[in-house]
Amino acid sequence: MSLPQSSPRSLRNWLLLAAAVAGAGTFAWFQFGSQTAPVQPDALRRMGWDAPAVVRVEPAALGQLDVQIKSIGTVTPLNTVTVQSRVSGVLEKVVFEEGARVEQGALLAEIDPLPYRAQLEQAEGQLQQNRAKLENARADLKLYEQLWEQDSIARQQLSDQRALVQELLGTVRANQAQVDDARLQLSWTRITAPLSGRLGLRKVDQGNLVTGSEAEGLVSITQTQPIAVNFTVPEVDVPALRDARRGDAPLKVEVLDRGERRVLATGELTTLDNQIDTSTGTLRVRAQFANEDEALFPNQFVNVHLRLKTLESVVTIPGDAVQFGTERNYVYVVQDNKAYVRNVVLGAAADGRVAVTEGLEPGELVVLEGLDRLRDGKQVNIPDASGAAAGAARTPAAADAVRAGQDRPGAGERRSPPPAN
Repeated sequence: MSLPQSSPRSLRNWLLLAAAVAGAGTFAWFQFGSQTAPVQPDALRRMGWDAPAVVRVEPAALGQLDVQIKSIGTVTPLNTVTVQSRVSGVLEKVVFEEGARVEQGALLAEIDPLPYRAQLEQAEGQLQQNRAKLENARADLKLYEQLWEQDSIARQQLSDQRALVQELLGTVRANQAQVDDARLQLSWTRITAPLSGRLGLRKVDQGNLVTGSEAEGLVSITQTQPIAVNFTVPEVDVPALRDARRGDAPLKVEVLDRGERRVLATGELTTLDNQIDTSTGTLRVRAQFANEDEALFPNQFVNVHLRLKTLESVVTIPGDAVQFGTERNYVYVVQDNKAYVRNVVLGAAADGRVAVTEGLEPGELVVLEGLDRLRDGKQVNIPDASGAAAGAARTPAAADAVRAGQDRPGAGERRSPPPAN
C-alpha cells in the first residue's frame, strides 16, 4: 500500500505554522522565564528619574527695591524754529555752518540792506522837515497869544494857529513812526538766531532772492539743551504715579538705549497730560533732561524707566524663581539638600527681581533652575562653580541626572503647580 503524497502548498503551510509556534515559545520564555520580580524601579533608577535633581539656587536677599514704570519714549525738542526772513531781498551773506551749534542772537545771514537804508533816510528827512514846520508854528502861536492879550488880533486867527500846531504834532508823530518802521526793516536784513540750539541743513544758498512769505525758510534750529522725552504710562499705573508725584522730591527718570544696557541720561518728570487717551488706554507724560553731552538726539526712540518710589529693607528674589499657579504663587526652597514647596505673597517687581512680603526669610535658598525635575521633598544637588554637582554620588544614575539637568534646554521655565506626591 502506498502513502498519499502532500502537495507543495500544504507543506509550506505546515512550515509557517511551525515557525509561528517557535516564535511564540521564544517570546514566552523571555517574558516569563527570565524575570522573577518586577523591574520598574530599577529601570527608572537606571534612567536617572530617581536620582537627585541638579538645580541652581540663589538666596533671598534683604535690601531695597526701586518701584518703576517702564515705557518706550521719543526724544522731543522743547523748541524747534524755522528761521525765515522778515523782509524781501537778495541773500547777500550766509555766515552759519550747517549742523553747528549756535547761541541765541548769533548772526546767521544778511540781506542786501541798501534799499532799506534809503527808505530810512527818506523817512528821517520827512521827519526833519515837519519838525521844522512845527517849531515855526509854535513860535507863531506864542506871538499870536501875546497879540491876543493886547487885543490886536481876532480870536479866530489865534484858534487857527493852535489847530495848525496840533496838526503838525500829529504829522511829526506819524513821521517818527515811519522812521522807526524803516529802522526796524533795516535791522531785519541781519538774520539772527532766535534761540540757542543746533542748526540743520541750509535750504537757501547765497545770492538767491528771498521773501518774507517763504514757509520753507533758510534753516531750522532745534533746541537740544535741555531736551524732553515724551512717553506713555498705562492707565492702571496712573493712580500710583499721581500719588508718587504729590511728594516733595521730583520723580527720577532714566533713559536707556534700545538694548537697555547703558543709561543715556537722567532727568526729572515735569508734565502729565490732562486726560487719558481712550484709544490706547495710556496717559502721555513728559520728562526733561539737561542733555549736556547731547546723548539724546531729537526723535530718537529710547527706553524709559520712571522711578515711583524705593522700598527699603524688603526680601527680594529673582522673578524666574516664582511659580504661578491658579490659586497660589510658590517657590521651591532648598533645606537639607531637599526641595520643598513654599507659598509666597508677592509685592512690587523691578529689574528682574520681585519683592516677597510673606513666605520667605532673608538667606533662604530658592531654586532658580532645574524646576521641571522637582517635586515637594525631592533630593537635590547644587553644582559648584565648575559645574560639578556638590555632594553628588558618583554613580551612573547620578551622572545621567547631572547630564539631564545640564543638557535640558529651557530649565526653570515651567510655570505650573508641582505634581502631587
